[in-house]
Amino acid sequence: MGTWELSLFVLLACLVAAAPSTANFIRDAEITWGDGRAKIVDGGRGLSLSLDQFSGSGFQSKNEYLFGRFDMQLKLVPDNSAGTVTTFFLSSQGEGHDEIDFEFLGNFTGEPYTVHTNVYAQGKGDKEQQFKLWFDPTAAFHTYSIVWNPQRIIFLVDNSPIRVFNNHKASGVQFPTSQPMRVYCSLWNADDWATQGGRVKTDWAKAPFVANYRNFKIESCAAGTPCASHELDSNGRNRLRWVQQKHMVYNYCADATRFPLGTSIECKRSRF
Repeated sequence: MGTWELSLFVLLACLVAAAPSTANFIRDAEITWGDGRAKIVDGGRGLSLSLDQFSGSGFQSKNEYLFGRFDMQLKLVPDNSAGTVTTFFLSSQGEGHDEIDFEFLGNFTGEPYTVHTNVYAQGKGDKEQQFKLWFDPTAAFHTYSIVWNPQRIIFLVDNSPIRVFNNHKASGVQFPTSQPMRVYCSLWNADDWATQGGRVKTDWAKAPFVANYRNFKIESCAAGTPCASHELDSNGRNRLRWVQQKHMVYNYCADATRFPLGTSIECKRSRF
């Protein structure tokens, strides 16, 4: 193989590695709990989770990933979903684990879901931000994304950024950089806290509750790929401002009651 041929081969290999890969739930995921309540559908293109008074259900990716962009389309539990929690998150295992969370907290019929986000590093979280969506997430599928690279974590909804968590490890703030994580998804009962602080309980007469997943995509954030240095452009920063001004309902950085001695260092830094 000549020099130019070798160079072309390396370039093509890098492009293939960087290209987004659409996962197949049969090939790339495994149902981990639920005793038949989780079902792979459409030849592996979709997966449904259900919850009743006896159990919820869940699945995980077969592979672990160190950095990446992870897209999942979800259609959430419709009607009265109070007390239920639908999840899409990344996590490592063991003591001092890392975790990046999307959790969708159900509500009364006609009342909006709460999107709960959090970041854990070395087993420590307490980085919650919550949002109300600007659309009905039960009427159709919408895309929820996590971009995780060495510089930052970006949470996106239909490709609109809702949150950025930057790496301030140099200032003493832990950030997940070394532990590979799997993708986890679940539907479970959390009526002790999920809806209005636990005041509203799950109405089991409405069971089974069903959430649907499809079009799971993974893009490498390996060095040299666009994802490895992904950051918001001016349009993204404007969209983030709009979401946080109009749709954020909780920010740990503004919770003086919970953190009377002051919030963490990253709260004083740029949110972009």
